[in-house]
Amino acid sequence: MRTISTPVARRIALAAQGFGRPRLQREAGIRDLQRLIDTLGQFQMDTINVVARAHYLPAYSRLGPYDTAVLDRCSQRSPRRLFEYWGHAASLIDVRLQPALRFRMDRADSEAWGGMRRIAFEQPELVARVREEVMARGPIVAREIDHDEQRRRDNWGWNWSSVKTALEWLFWCGEITPAYRNSQFERAFDLPGRVLPRDVLETPTPLPADAVRMLVARSARALGVGTLACFADYFRLTRAQTAQAVAELEDAGELEQVQVECWRQSAWLWHEARAPRRVPARALLAPFDSMVFERGRLRSLFGFDYAIEIYVPEHKRHYGYYVYPFLLGDRFVARVDLKADRGAGVLRVRSAWREPDTDAQVVARELGDELRTMADWLGLDDIVVEPRGDLAGALSSLV
Repeated sequence: MRTISTPVARRIALAAQGFGRPRLQREAGIRDLQRLIDTLGQFQMDTINVVARAHYLPAYSRLGPYDTAVLDRCSQRSPRRLFEYWGHAASLIDVRLQPALRFRMDRADSEAWGGMRRIAFEQPELVARVREEVMARGPIVAREIDHDEQRRRDNWGWNWSSVKTALEWLFWCGEITPAYRNSQFERAFDLPGRVLPRDVLETPTPLPADAVRMLVARSARALGVGTLACFADYFRLTRAQTAQAVAELEDAGELEQVQVECWRQSAWLWHEARAPRRVPARALLAPFDSMVFERGRLRSLFGFDYAIEIYVPEHKRHYGYYVYPFLLGDRFVARVDLKADRGAGVLRVRSAWREPDTDAQVVARELGDELRTMADWLGLDDIVVEPRGDLAGALSSLV
């Protein structure tokens, strides 16, 4: 078993995630997005829109400024290259993986959230009516079906109506699928036969073990090198499922067991993974970027301890509400809490922090250039740096 040093493993991981190539000097097109879909497999979605919707950011971080309408075409128009389902979380996923995710749809009775399972058991007539509404009127959003009812207010997060819960149950089961998200970011549901490409619909459903192996292979390709925990986390599979798939992929020569300096656990290298001598990356990453999915992996490979503080009360937050890691070369060198203030036409840096053993002036200069690029992409005229964080002073003097 060969040993891979931590710096080499770091570069393998970044290259596998699409970093290190020069940014495009032209508008990104469908082919560029397809290559990124091939690379990452999924773009996680999130309801929070502080800078831009989470699923738009990975392409920006890797390709540079691009027209987000290109990504919308990939996910909302025929021929669809992405479909929405549960991958790492709610995600836009390579549509070719839909057959491999049918086993998850088939296990809704045991794996879907409790409220969904409960409504399927307690109100089957409502579920049937909602299904019929989608069949007759889709694409359709929940409020177009909603009947008068007193919604619960005891959940500070989601207070779904029973119709919305029924729709989400049918979505988890694969009986309906989002045709698009509207301007309010609501899912507009329709039947899969009216949304997904015919060749995908006609693909035979693989056995669960074969489906898991397909997903683990895509995870390994997207990560380059990783442990069982890394591969399991990418599509939220169990350790047992992942271990069996890894063994089969190793037997097939697609994974090689290796020892990585920073991991005590066994690790595996994807057979086509690149190990560049350097990774000339410069990118701001959204909190839901696939590069930062697995926090233990980030700590081990990069020495970067990262947590999302959006659910932490404001007075207890250390770095900020919606913090973007800043990647420079093969290291995470800073983190910034950003907000696109569209009313004022500015990109607000609510706090800026550098990592230990980094040059504040170098980091501030590179980060300032990247913030200007992001502000231009967002159509914002200026950057305002608020005086919070140990990098704020140096950054403010430059932007």
